[in-house]
Amino acid sequence: MIFRNRPLARLGAVALLASGALAAFGAPAHATGTPTDLSVEMAGTRVAAGAEAKVAFAKIKNNGPGTPTNFLIKLDISKVDFDRVEVAPVTPTPCTLDGLERPENVTCRVQDDEVPGPGETIEVPIVVMKAEEGVELPYTAPLRFSLESEDDSTPNNNTASADLTLTDESGVDMGIVVPDVKFQVSPSEQPPLLMPGTETQVIVEIINQGDVIADGIKLNLALPKGVTFTEQVRECTYSQDRRIADCPTPLLQVAPEEILAGVFPVKVAADVKAPVTLQGGSGTVAALGQLPATNANLAARKTALPSFLKAATTEQAAEVRDIDDTDNTDAYAVVVAAKGGSGGGGEDGGDGGGDGGGLPVTGAKAGLIGGIGAAVLLAGGLMFLVARRRRVVLVAPGDETPTA
Repeated sequence: MIFRNRPLARLGAVALLASGALAAFGAPAHATGTPTDLSVEMAGTRVAAGAEAKVAFAKIKNNGPGTPTNFLIKLDISKVDFDRVEVAPVTPTPCTLDGLERPENVTCRVQDDEVPGPGETIEVPIVVMKAEEGVELPYTAPLRFSLESEDDSTPNNNTASADLTLTDESGVDMGIVVPDVKFQVSPSEQPPLLMPGTETQVIVEIINQGDVIADGIKLNLALPKGVTFTEQVRECTYSQDRRIADCPTPLLQVAPEEILAGVFPVKVAADVKAPVTLQGGSGTVAALGQLPATNANLAARKTALPSFLKAATTEQAAEVRDIDDTDNTDAYAVVVAAKGGSGGGGEDGGDGGGDGGGLPVTGAKAGLIGGIGAAVLLAGGLMFLVARRRRVVLVAPGDETPTA
């Protein structure tokens, strides 16, 4: 297993658009225009003192049974002082802004191919960018994120509120995104849908949005029931049913603004009854320690992963306080299509969302291997994670070179 990582030139206004990581390949079709139940929660709205910017998330889930049409998202930023900090959601389609003199609301339409089907999730990035100077810390302002759809029959869970907080604290701020899995691994521009008995990969994207170096990280990756890991990574330990991976990486150091992208090969059981959306998958990341982000520490930090990794001690893990742990866990689903049909279905594959929660978090390692990966594109001050085939490469525009 290999890690490849690359520091961003500048975090600035950066968007970790993980919800679109596989959108380039299209999405399984779902029945639209039928009653459904959308829900939303916000994560990652606390910013470290030395961080210039951060990406928070509105996590949207479709609890079924249908797929909404005319799907709008709205962010209320009326209480935010834009002389101190700018806040905006990022979507592939243009958004409208209410209040030119003083921004109040941002409204965006979700594209049809990105609307989550029953049991599926998407993450909408919310860019938080501090003013270049004159920001007194700490600072707090309320945010309110809401969903609007004519098809939503239970609107009472369509709103989430959180405080945007610019802290006066320094520390690590680990975050993770695990996009839903819908396709088989294929060199084709249009890979086939995931079906019973086929193999695919779970993509894990990790970022340190704090202002100090994460001295070692740990990741726990749990698969939904009906999906198992297909490769044995020697630094990882696995549950007996091969659905939970704990892989400590205490010798890996992750700098502020740095991203790790990893891939775990998995297989859907042949006896899974499709079409179905298997829920209960989750990824959790945390730092084991931290170091000041001095030039000396950045120059000397360890980026290679030796094979003789040692488990972190309890004392080591207890020394770290994450600036914002609301974005340290992300749930995902595996969408399995029936042969000759489309994916989805809204079922939970037996154990729903219960298996992923409450697992012991004891390690972190995601392997960067061939297959579907992620690429970083800095464009117009925004960074989007886009699906790429064969291997993971993190580059800035004009800086990409062919890889063997």
